[in-house]
Amino acid sequence: MTTGSGPGSHNSNSDEQDSLIRAWRALPMLKRYPVIAGAISGVLLRLMFSGEGGSSWSAMAGAFIFFAPILVGMVTVYLAERQRRRDWRYYICAPFLATSLFVAGTLLLFIEGWICAIVIVPMFALLGGLGGLVMGALCRLTHWPKPTLYGFAVLPLLLASLGTNVPTPTGLGSIERSIAVSAPASVVWQQLNHIEDIRPEEMADALALHIGVPMPMSGTTRQTTAGMVRESRWGKQVHFEEVVQDWQPERYLRWTYRFAPDSFPREALDDHVVIGGHYFDVVDTSFTLVSDGAITHLSTKVQYRISTQFNFYADWVAQLLLGNLSEVGLRLYKVRSEREWTSLSREDRR
Repeated sequence: MTTGSGPGSHNSNSDEQDSLIRAWRALPMLKRYPVIAGAISGVLLRLMFSGEGGSSWSAMAGAFIFFAPILVGMVTVYLAERQRRRDWRYYICAPFLATSLFVAGTLLLFIEGWICAIVIVPMFALLGGLGGLVMGALCRLTHWPKPTLYGFAVLPLLLASLGTNVPTPTGLGSIERSIAVSAPASVVWQQLNHIEDIRPEEMADALALHIGVPMPMSGTTRQTTAGMVRESRWGKQVHFEEVVQDWQPERYLRWTYRFAPDSFPREALDDHVVIGGHYFDVVDTSFTLVSDGAITHLSTKVQYRISTQFNFYADWVAQLLLGNLSEVGLRLYKVRSEREWTSLSREDRR
């Protein structure tokens, strides 16, 4: 997701604003194609919300996230109703299609990244359907759908103008997963601190990787003058350090994260989902190893931060993607540890 200018540049660049206003006023010309008109209205609003991350004019601002899809649904149904009466199913399905085209349009214009686009589609579809239902009811029961539509078109801009007066809450969450490994704790511990050449098939079930998140490639712990540090390398030249905070050999391991200016190359992740950014961060990760005869119970806990004006949805996404990634990671350590233990056992029998 690319960032652009803040609200100050919107005021100074009157030519851009005039062109957007002219395009907005031209939407009724597309009344024969209400779904397309609805999608275009969303793209126009997205162009207005091209501010820097953390600003009220960012595409992550609540004013845009909540009201853009509602507006898309309302425009779609309003223009469709000007043609002829539609049924209630149309009020839901047409906005769903319009919001999908809206998101696709931002991708085609390179103002949105794949990760953000895929993640936000379910929420946009629901809100678009809500907007369509509201406009459908207004068209059936009242004589003022047009003023309502104009009001909703202006509302996100008014909210964005309030700037920091609209609070952005910070939420903390955690994910815990566990797995039984048929190998001694010493072997599992070695894999946790030295795993290399991770293959795509070993991470095939990771949902995050299928929407564009780089794949982990290796993780190696080394001793430094400042303590133990695990170097983590991912695809797309992503790299960062995991600073060990608690080191109890074969029992417990916890690290925090340290990022360099070049940890995430420009094309590696969408700006809005970069770890350690305005909206999302991973606080720490820990592993607990409990020996039970020939079995080692391996547990992990990941703590994260989200800072958005729609934390209820962002937290659901984080739980889904991080939870799944944790499960896939544990299975990777299980398979590698059991394979290593089997190999060592064969050597001992020779």
